[in-house]
Amino acid sequence: MKAMIFAAGLGTRLGELSRERPKALVEISGKSALRLACEKLASSGFDDIIVNIHHHPSLMMEEIEKLRNEGFKITVSDETGELLDTAGGLLKARRFFADEPFVCYSVDIFTDLDLNDMYNRHVKSGALATLATRHRPGTRFLLVDKNGRMCGWRNVATREEITTKGSSSGLSETGFSSIQVLSPSIFDKMPEGIYSLTSLYLMLARENRIMTYLHDTGYWFDCGTPANLEKIRKYLSR
Repeated sequence: MKAMIFAAGLGTRLGELSRERPKALVEISGKSALRLACEKLASSGFDDIIVNIHHHPSLMMEEIEKLRNEGFKITVSDETGELLDTAGGLLKARRFFADEPFVCYSVDIFTDLDLNDMYNRHVKSGALATLATRHRPGTRFLLVDKNGRMCGWRNVATREEITTKGSSSGLSETGFSSIQVLSPSIFDKMPEGIYSLTSLYLMLARENRIMTYLHDTGYWFDCGTPANLEKIRKYLSR
């Protein structure tokens, strides 16, 4: 099965660490974040992987060649000329995918989420997209109805709110985990440009089923900051 790892980001929240190397190559328990993401996907059967690259491309290719030599099947989507954000990056990689649903996974996410259960739930639902979500601290949340369907987005810090139905009454907040299962028909609904997948889901949610997959048990970490990176290192070292 196919999957995409988003690894092209600049990693600016990591400060000095991302000046010397891309965030995909930060070390955790003796392995790069990219290696851990590949292992997570491959262990769940998503062993045909495309990785987008932009920041420090030569270092990224060195690591990718190591992984290829160890048996990982990895295709590269080169964004060194222009960083395309998540939706733009996915659209650029369109030809890689076939006629089956696939997983998109951010390289800076670490979790024991059951990808197979999420994938099967997506297939059974017939949704255009299924987004992993979690009740966790934060400022930006998806708004979902009682059936788990995405109906909007809210920034509690700025009080900005977008809804795909008339009112946010009855909707609950949940954090997006940066992991999603997508049906290939989504490509026919994607405009060209540089934009995020979250903005795409908000655009499509009015007329399409964008579902969520809640995973409140187990662990989930975003290693996008030095503090979070240390948290995941300590947790996995146990």
